[in-house]
Amino acid sequence: MTVSSPDLKAFLLATPFFGGLTDASLDLLISMLVECRFDVGATIVAEGAPGRSMFIVKSGRLAVSKRADSGSVIPISVLQPGDFFGEMTLIEMQNRSATVVAESPTVLYELTAQKLYACYKADIHAYVIVLQNINRELCRRLRRSDDRFAGHPVGTAIDRA
Repeated sequence: MTVSSPDLKAFLLATPFFGGLTDASLDLLISMLVECRFDVGATIVAEGAPGRSMFIVKSGRLAVSKRADSGSVIPISVLQPGDFFGEMTLIEMQNRSATVVAESPTVLYELTAQKLYACYKADIHAYVIVLQNINRELCRRLRRSDDRFAGHPVGTAIDRA
């Protein structure tokens, strides 16, 4: 189902993915989103599966995990409203890096690689802002991962010079 509403616009502007977009650019991207609903326990994406879209969480709670070489499942993170995932497949065009499962009834907005390319063709400025926003989020995630790896409490100020 294609989406649009003033409430949706306000919600999306508050997410890191859509920050900094003009009203017209936001309208263009909203027209490209498809609403997807999932029940508790539904697998949204599976690690290793091909992927050509990303998702913005409108409502619900999702668990992100990876499978270890031993076969055990390792929890990676929890996603909630305003978060987004799947963007790595749009950038590197590789299979899904993790599994995402709905822990509660969930509403997501999907943006496909094809639609993102259409955004590039229609509004290069919006496309650049979206890629900047994705890159900022990937950098935040890398910093959190670095902090966890180094044993630092996540979110503390660390000299990264």
